Amino acid sequence: MTTRVGFYHLTHTALDRALPRLVERAYAAGHRILVMAGSEERVAHLDALLWTFDPAAWLPHGTRRDGDAGAQPIFLTERDENPNRADMLVLLDGVSASGVEGYARCALLFDGNDAQAVARARERWSEWRAAGFALTYHQQTETGGWEEKANAN
Repeated sequence: MTTRVGFYHLTHTALDRALPRLVERAYAAGHRILVMAGSEERVAHLDALLWTFDPAAWLPHGTRRDGDAGAQPIFLTERDENPNRADMLVLLDGVSASGVEGYARCALLFDGNDAQAVARARERWSEWRAAGFALTYHQQTETGGWEEKANAN
């Protein structure tokens, strides 16, 4: 199995608007999802965000504070772990994860207004292309959707 990695270049909306929709679509497609963020504070923020981003939506998720990680279809963490046996990994805040090849899908979201984040994403593209991952690069549209700009399979 080749891991499919999508690079998501945020250019028009903040992560707080883009992430819930991306996770919502992945969950609807049947994925178990692990979201890795850069800090405990960020995890706490995302936990609250996923409960409140849309009154009509429901994304069942949890964090280490909630316990029973294995029962969570969406798990938020700042650690390099996979306690909910996710098949999709979402990387935020420039974090790195070991074992990316163990996931069917990976999404790396990065802020296009942060030169360091863009540089890190380019480094990862080169590294993961050399590792044989199937890569796609998506740039955000003005309406907050995604347009595929590059594909390296």
